[in-house]
Amino acid sequence: MKITYINSVNKALQFIDTHLDTNLSLETISKVACFSPYHFHRIFKTITKETLNSYISRKRIEKVASVLIHQPEVTITELSLLFGFNSNSSLTRAFRKFYHISPSDFRKQNNSRFSKIGKIESKNGQEQVVFEEYICSINHLKNWIKMNAAVEIREIAKLELAYTTSIGVKNITSAYDTLVKWATPLGLLDNPDTKMVTIYHDSFKTTDPKKVRLSACISLPQPIKVSGNIGRTSIENGKFIVGSFVIGLSEFEKAWNSLFVWMDENGYKKADKEVFEIYHNDYRVHPEKKCIVDYYIPILR
Repeated sequence: MKITYINSVNKALQFIDTHLDTNLSLETISKVACFSPYHFHRIFKTITKETLNSYISRKRIEKVASVLIHQPEVTITELSLLFGFNSNSSLTRAFRKFYHISPSDFRKQNNSRFSKIGKIESKNGQEQVVFEEYICSINHLKNWIKMNAAVEIREIAKLELAYTTSIGVKNITSAYDTLVKWATPLGLLDNPDTKMVTIYHDSFKTTDPKKVRLSACISLPQPIKVSGNIGRTSIENGKFIVGSFVIGLSEFEKAWNSLFVWMDENGYKKADKEVFEIYHNDYRVHPEKKCIVDYYIPILR
């Protein structure tokens, strides 16, 4: 696949992410990618393994799901209008086709059912059993993060990055291999302040791991010209929950879950921006094969 194709699709993906509430036509996006609609449609499907329309529809539904989880004050009607559905029933049909559940029930499952309630009424006791299991799980994560992380609220400055894209978590290693091959002759890895960063553009709560989009990044101490299939991006300044961990590779999911529990328990709300990780070592040379990593969750001011 030509490097220019990959760069063009990356531009399109970034544009789609920030314009899900607009009319995203093939003509509009192909102009962003600097290709004809016909050629861009073929290129997009080859690289992402999805048609453009399927990708946009999936991203909109996943965005609705994310809002349902993190912003309980937003109504189904508001979501219908925001993401271009003709009615609540139109959104519900599309959502149910994707998640096999209605938006209202999805919200109840992910929020109301277990949000700081004292009891659950049930005739057969099944709900109470589920609730007790949930509380045990939450308490386990709360205790685990106390033992394994230092958590703080931090304001960070804008972070300039070079990146390459990974579609699916299994491809992140090859993405970093590509990034390192580009960065090594430039001497970027010789700078002790250089960090590797993974940005998660999708959530595993709403997106199939095979379709999760990630950016494998390297921090830039100063602006630098990129080449090949390496692009430039940045993480804007803002307020973040930062969890500092020393963990094994098998504990990454638990670390994320525990940090989100910490966020909820302490009354913070996630901002509509991506979460990311910053790595401070090469786990392969750690005596216990541990990763020294900071997790960042953007929060509302």
